Amino acid sequence: MEPKFGLVGKNIAYSFSKNYFLKKFAAEGISASYQNFDIQDISELPQVLQTKNLKGLNVTIPYKESIIPYLNRLEADAEKIGAVNTIKIENGKLTGYNTDCFGFMKSLFPLLEKQHQYALVLGTGGASKAVAYALKSLGIEYKLVSRNPSKNQLAYGDLTEEIIAQHPLIINTTPLGTSPQINKAPDIPYRFISKQHLLYDLVYNPPLTNFLANGQAQGAKLYNGQKMLEFQAERAWEIWNQ
Repeated sequence: MEPKFGLVGKNIAYSFSKNYFLKKFAAEGISASYQNFDIQDISELPQVLQTKNLKGLNVTIPYKESIIPYLNRLEADAEKIGAVNTIKIENGKLTGYNTDCFGFMKSLFPLLEKQHQYALVLGTGGASKAVAYALKSLGIEYKLVSRNPSKNQLAYGDLTEEIIAQHPLIINTTPLGTSPQINKAPDIPYRFISKQHLLYDLVYNPPLTNFLANGQAQGAKLYNGQKMLEFQAERAWEIWNQ
């Protein structure tokens, strides 16, 4: 029986992962299948796990944190990050990994210029935790921006011209702007963005989100999440087969 893999998330028909892996399997002659497990609540996960010969899962919004109690163990980085986007299933045991951090770091590193030592991370969900962990590893100081900020976090209304100028790297980890709600964007004062800024959007569909387009209008350097996804997917494949 061929091994099965899949993606767990909510409203994920648009997702990159299924097409990516099906194309990979076809191109490389791999006998395996990949399907979307679109669930409305994490409590439905045990039903997914009944799938015969299921060997691995990717995990996306909004379950990267709530899935953790269902796992038998966490790999060290995933435990430190507090979010999981890859699960290896072996002998009935589920091990959680975080390949978002790997993918983000590998895609970001070649883009960095000397001024990119301070970052604003928009959003405080599972993806932002992986981004924050990567930034810390790269020695980049960052501030988290949230609609409901806790201690040491900024609210969107706190973002002044001075704060924007002091943080030339701005990363969107929220789903705002992704298909089909492509008209949305994080509520930051884009008029203060400059040519010194790098705007990185984890959203990849559409390739040019409103967040990036607003930065482009100010002359900023832009990057979307496509490469990050490719890097993290390849790392997930390595984990499933190691």
